[in-house]
Amino acid sequence: MSEQLVFIVFQDNDNARYLADAIMADNPHAEMQHQPAMIRIQADKRLVINRETMEEELGRDWDVQEMLIDVISIGGNVDEDDDHFILEWN
Repeated sequence: MSEQLVFIVFQDNDNARYLADAIMADNPHAEMQHQPAMIRIQADKRLVINRETMEEELGRDWDVQEMLIDVISIGGNVDEDDDHFILEWN
């Protein structure tokens, strides 16, 4: 991968595991690393978190803002709306 990595790091808990599965489903180019007490997902230039995929994973309605409870750190520019949370370098 190049030096244009974007990333998101979550506390390692039940919610974050669902998030990680949904993120990996939408971003097959991404790399997931389990570290002590956290999950880091990184990708070259862009990561997309889709509300629809997360709702399928959870089996319920999901608000994009819910994930911020579990976020430890992010790297990249954020573009967020009701349906997506996107990290990318422009």
